[in-house]
Amino acid sequence: MNASGEQPQVRSGALSPATREQALETLAAAGASGAELDVLVVGGGVVGAGTALDAVTRGLSVGLIEQRDLASGTSSRSSKLIHGGLRYLEMFDFGLVREALTERGLLLTRLAPHLVKPVPFLYPLHNSWERPYVGAGLALYDTMAHTGRYDAGLSRHRHLWRRQVARIAPDLRTDDLSGAIRYYDAQVDDARLVLTIARTAAHYGAEVATRTRVIGFLREGERVVGVRARDLESGTEFEVRARVVVNAAGVWTDDIQELVGGRGALNVQASKGIHLVVPRDRIRSECGFITRTDTSVLFVIPWGRHWIIGTTDTAWNFDKAHPAASRADIDYVLGHVNKILREPLEADDVEGVYAGLRPLLTGESEPTSKISREHTVVTPVPGLVMIAGGKLTTYRVMAKDAVDAAAHSLATTTNAVVRDSITDQIPLLGADGYLARANQRVALARKAGLHVSRIDHLLERYGALVDDFVVLLGTRPELAVPLAGADDYLAAEVVYAVTHEGAQHLDDVLVRRTRISIETFDRGVDAAEPVARLMADELGWDEQRIADEVDHYLRRVEAERRSQAKVTDQEADEARVRPRHPA
Repeated sequence: MNASGEQPQVRSGALSPATREQALETLAAAGASGAELDVLVVGGGVVGAGTALDAVTRGLSVGLIEQRDLASGTSSRSSKLIHGGLRYLEMFDFGLVREALTERGLLLTRLAPHLVKPVPFLYPLHNSWERPYVGAGLALYDTMAHTGRYDAGLSRHRHLWRRQVARIAPDLRTDDLSGAIRYYDAQVDDARLVLTIARTAAHYGAEVATRTRVIGFLREGERVVGVRARDLESGTEFEVRARVVVNAAGVWTDDIQELVGGRGALNVQASKGIHLVVPRDRIRSECGFITRTDTSVLFVIPWGRHWIIGTTDTAWNFDKAHPAASRADIDYVLGHVNKILREPLEADDVEGVYAGLRPLLTGESEPTSKISREHTVVTPVPGLVMIAGGKLTTYRVMAKDAVDAAAHSLATTTNAVVRDSITDQIPLLGADGYLARANQRVALARKAGLHVSRIDHLLERYGALVDDFVVLLGTRPELAVPLAGADDYLAAEVVYAVTHEGAQHLDDVLVRRTRISIETFDRGVDAAEPVARLMADELGWDEQRIADEVDHYLRRVEAERRSQAKVTDQEADEARVRPRHPA
């Protein structure tokens, strides 16, 4: 039983057009009938999705609303690393590093082994004195990971000499190196992680509604008792009543605070980080790299048939929905990575560029690279919990802290006893059975009529949910073909994105359900119409709607390219935001 006295639900976890409508009806009923939710989460990024999962698995009735798409903000535009944060050791922030390493081990070994994978890095050593200094830091890093509460899931670091480095990374400049240290962290497709957390929350009974914007708060005296919301697809406005509202809006925190009444309980600074994507054959190496820059560190990260290179760390004061990478940003990243490569990368080598905003907590004027990545939870008025800060790796801890605060509020108003968090014991959808299915990959390939490499691709993106594709292709074998314009993906994945993953617009599929927008030189232009037509069959789009979706996407790509030719942030922002689009 939840705090409302209702029997909790266990469902498939599919996010389809029908389940969205059902969620909207249930949320509206919580406003019209007075049957309050226990917790309403505002924000569909990693923290919001994590908070919904934490709350619903404690037995609470939960709703989640997101004004755009799941992971449409910061949570799809990160470095895609699950890591402890080596540079925080230099800041003596040992607690943050230990916490992050604990979460890394949990995700690798228990919660999401199908999504979170080990990735090796080389830390180049330019001077002899660096070896004991960096080696000591990495020894501490490994020790913290291996003496934690959970299995570290990764090998320890290893010292390498110049000749060994040259064999492992032929394209890394070694003329000024004394060697390197190889160590391990982990990586994840951040948008898929968020989506899977949200689906897991829905599986346990949370109501998830995207394209739903908060337009106001309901108050009884000083207490927040819910929100007024608008379904952006239909334009319908409705109220949702909840005993506690949790704001997990990230860089939009200040906007939510203004809706409440302008109480600035949290001061959030948006910090822009940009990343470049280049083909894997442009840099020959078995490992990624990490190197220092003037203000931070630069990662060169293996990403399938590509490399992700980034990031920057600069204040952003323009449009939050569409942060833009400028020419100066791109030149900065290329300039720094070329210092360590034998063959320099050029602008023509770049397949994709993406920019994201980190929500950093600050109370004073300081460079964003110096602001803490730790998170804060506050209750500025009764019935409202706000959380901001943090990092992708520690989303589960942030969610736990937010629900703990909500539980305190519930206890003081309803005398409800809320159970402790159990999300460290709840595998995400696709984790259970993943290893067995991986061992059965050949049999699955035969059954689905696919090459084994295609099954491997599905396993790394969906885990044990690969069974859904075996069933889908059994009934619709015509979907077992490479997607036109982006043959790394199957046509079936587009259909599945609509029927199981909540995709409602072309951007949702090209940018977040897949990574076609950054993994192809044309930024997904050739794939746009084929993907839109596959979506149309599931969503009932007519020819005009298909044309509109494709046109919106093409204008998005054009605006991005235009912004990336501008020198300043202001010019890039002006170029980027011209074609407004709900994604």
